[in-house]
Amino acid sequence: MFGDRHTPKSGRAPLLHGWQPYSRSVIDVEATTYFLVRQALGTGKVPAPQAGKALAVVGDAAPFEGELQRDVLLCPLSAANATALRARLPWLNPQPLGLAKSAGCGDRLGLATPGHVRAVRAAGGKVPAPQAGIAPIWAQQSMRENARTGRTPQQVIDDAMWGLFQEGWREPWGADADHLKTTADVDLCAAAGYTFYTVDPGDHVDNEAHTASLEVLEGKVQRLPWDVLEDSPDGLRARYLDCRSEVEGLSIEFSPVILARAAAKYGRAIAHTVRMYRHLAARVHDFELEMSVDETETPTSVEEHWFIASELGRLGVRWVSLAPRYVGSFAKGVDYIGSLAEFEAQFAQHAAIARASGPYKLSLHSGSDKFSVYPIVARHTRGLVHLKTAGTSYLEALRAVAGTDPGLFRDILTLAREHYEVDRATYHISAQLSKVPAPAAVSDAELPGLLDEFDARQVLHVTFGSVLDLLGVRLLAALKADEEAYYARLEAHFRRHLAPFMD
Repeated sequence: MFGDRHTPKSGRAPLLHGWQPYSRSVIDVEATTYFLVRQALGTGKVPAPQAGKALAVVGDAAPFEGELQRDVLLCPLSAANATALRARLPWLNPQPLGLAKSAGCGDRLGLATPGHVRAVRAAGGKVPAPQAGIAPIWAQQSMRENARTGRTPQQVIDDAMWGLFQEGWREPWGADADHLKTTADVDLCAAAGYTFYTVDPGDHVDNEAHTASLEVLEGKVQRLPWDVLEDSPDGLRARYLDCRSEVEGLSIEFSPVILARAAAKYGRAIAHTVRMYRHLAARVHDFELEMSVDETETPTSVEEHWFIASELGRLGVRWVSLAPRYVGSFAKGVDYIGSLAEFEAQFAQHAAIARASGPYKLSLHSGSDKFSVYPIVARHTRGLVHLKTAGTSYLEALRAVAGTDPGLFRDILTLAREHYEVDRATYHISAQLSKVPAPAAVSDAELPGLLDEFDARQVLHVTFGSVLDLLGVRLLAALKADEEAYYARLEAHFRRHLAPFMD
């Protein structure tokens, strides 16, 4: 990556009155030293906008904005300084990770990356190659989450970058623009430098087709956007009927009704994905695509998976991972709900199709806390897997706060109970508010344990937007005051997520 003059070396941070350096961040490049510092409690002025931390630069500091303290420039963790640091230290830029076994680490608060880094390091995450540890995607957030947290795609990348810089991470990493539904979303994330784009065409999936009669299905097929699909109903039938494909002992064959159902159900979603992919390809030179149809009502059959992959390939789309709608329930924040035997039987077939049609990775959306299925997924994907997590890092933040600031946690729980019925509307969850105890009914010692209860966990999970709106300042302050408690919770929790994929 670097010539001799750019080869990074670990260095020693100079002493700064009132500031404590993060030792893992210290790096010397071309006679300039860079490191992150945290302001000691009760000292001096805190640089905005990320209170309590600053970038320290010793040497060539011309591009950076800050205040000079002796021979050290102290720089706020601003967007401008993030851009300047990425230009100096190229490994702070996200990049495509290919077919590496990977994990996405969503972070709704912008504080979790150091804990994520520690967990991935412990799991052997280094090299972006199949079977060689876990390739991390440190920046990952959906546009829905951006709206609820008040963050921009650029802020998500910058926060992740400061976190990995703090921990001294110098290996490849990715940035996932998650659940994109419009070309305007693509443009925002492309401008911020994302490398992984998750297209969500779920609004274009026809769930009625799952049980419709052949007559109804044929009408739906006739009305598909054949101009975008560059095809016709007759061409479709000619390609799929009276054909059989053998994939690792699995026989895939389309009858008229199976074909019509697949086309009616997913034809518009495929067309939308094609539009999004071509729009993206015209704007970003080097990127990776994921297609996700997981947040839909009905499972993706083996034939439908084959159909999606075949049609995307025919239309020139290139993708690195795909998230079908699996059987059972991948509810937010809790373990898998459903028959593990049924899941394994069908997942094994999906994995075989991904190897034969790509190869590409199978993606687990809402993958947080699905501990019962991880061994199954790891076994059948053979390293071609992407695990996507998000809200579980927020829940671990609440667990940390429950231990360090019980009063704040009680206020969060009260607010979550009040806002649950409204906030749950856009999520697939089944928690019952009646099973979540009132704050007064739980002792301080019992509060962290609520994060292990099914109903309380889901209620707290989906009300994060309301909590951040009304209690966000207090929550962030509590986490920053005892950040090591949060990092420790995250590391332990994510090591449990990653361990099944390292066997």
